[in-house]
Amino acid sequence: MKLFVFHTPELTPANDVPDCAIAIDVLRATTTIAAALDAGAEAVQVFSSIDELMQVSDRWEPAKRLRAGERGGAKVDGCDLGNSPLDCTPDRVGGRRLFISTTNGTRCLERVRSASAVITAALVNRAAVVDYLLNQRPETVWLVGSGWEGSFSLEDTVCAGAIAHSLSEQFTRESGQHPDDLIGNDEVVSAIALYTQWRDRLLGLMHQASHGKRLLRLEGQDDLKYCAQIDSLNVLPIQREPGVLVKH
Repeated sequence: MKLFVFHTPELTPANDVPDCAIAIDVLRATTTIAAALDAGAEAVQVFSSIDELMQVSDRWEPAKRLRAGERGGAKVDGCDLGNSPLDCTPDRVGGRRLFISTTNGTRCLERVRSASAVITAALVNRAAVVDYLLNQRPETVWLVGSGWEGSFSLEDTVCAGAIAHSLSEQFTRESGQHPDDLIGNDEVVSAIALYTQWRDRLLGLMHQASHGKRLLRLEGQDDLKYCAQIDSLNVLPIQREPGVLVKH
């Protein structure tokens, strides 16, 4: 198994796909996806375009759907929800399909949707992601951060580092191989270094991150606290068909 970290979807190799792609958008799309599936959503269907989301979700009975739209951190007019994991309670999302479009995370998923296996990761479900990788042992793994409108995001890279750090510890313990055997590019090393520096202060890192500051201006303190939790949800969102994620 070789791990490759890419800070944004634009940095992934244009003419290649991995055996397993992991989309990461800690603030907040992949955290919200994990929370929705953990709370009993039937599936989460992702869109880069709000217009397409509206067209596709129109074919569903209103009682069986929820529309979640976010741009610039704020809820899109005409949608039921924004992009907060705190809105994904069992009574609200249970048995429904969540149709979601966000500024960054859904664009990341669109870039990697043709990989053999596509899963989503956040800090909240880090352990579930690591367990999946240890069980499946895909040959090549891309950890792709969503970033912010094409730019590097601290929170996505620290999540990639959290996954790579835990995986390397467990993989080497089980296989006896050197942890360097997992490293596919320099970005993996830098992501692990970022995580080990901040592992006990993840909420503090969120407050340093530009997107974290943006959410604080939108009174998103509780969202930051939720998204900074590690291993709090035992759920693995996995792509069942292009753009549709279900609980593994």
